[in-house]
Amino acid sequence: MGHDNPFVITISRQLGSGGAYIGQQLAKKLDMYYADNEIINKAANKFSMEESHLASRDEKLQSIWHSFLQFSAFSSDKYIPSDVMDPTSRELYETETEIIRHIAKEHSAVIIGRCGFHILREYSNRVSIFLYGDKSFRVQRIQQIYEISDKEAEEMILQSDKERALYINTFTGKKWSDICNYDLAINTGKIGVDNAVELILDYVKFKQ
Repeated sequence: MGHDNPFVITISRQLGSGGAYIGQQLAKKLDMYYADNEIINKAANKFSMEESHLASRDEKLQSIWHSFLQFSAFSSDKYIPSDVMDPTSRELYETETEIIRHIAKEHSAVIIGRCGFHILREYSNRVSIFLYGDKSFRVQRIQQIYEISDKEAEEMILQSDKERALYINTFTGKKWSDICNYDLAINTGKIGVDNAVELILDYVKFKQ
């Protein structure tokens, strides 16, 4: 593996599989830059939007109705409220792509989600990880993190899986859960999130 560029780990994850925790631990142990919220921050600054609003759209496609309203704003004299004029899903994806490539150029980093495995697929000094888990394990984690019922946690997981799969397929043409897209796929429900961290660290040492 070449070392002309900073080293990057991309993490694709199912909701509740421990992606944020694992990414933070890897960044800490490897003394690497952790890129998650900053991607949203930089994109929000570009579009002059509130971070919280942009975060609610992260890794999701706009509804057909929302896209129609945006198109109508440019194609007619009708008044469209300013809060409707968000960037399109394509514009947001392209902006986050630029941000991710810039981060990978400037820092050794752990990059969470946002099609990082695809955006940096030709980046030589990279390891791509996919984290997944049994539904019961993920439901339990989400229920504890957000202090919600099991049913609410299950609904969150089902919705997130559906939205992420559609988003990634739309912009990469790939199936999100296809392990051929990644160097390493880990069922965190089977080995636990802390053991997953150690497994990835061992894999990184092996690759280097």
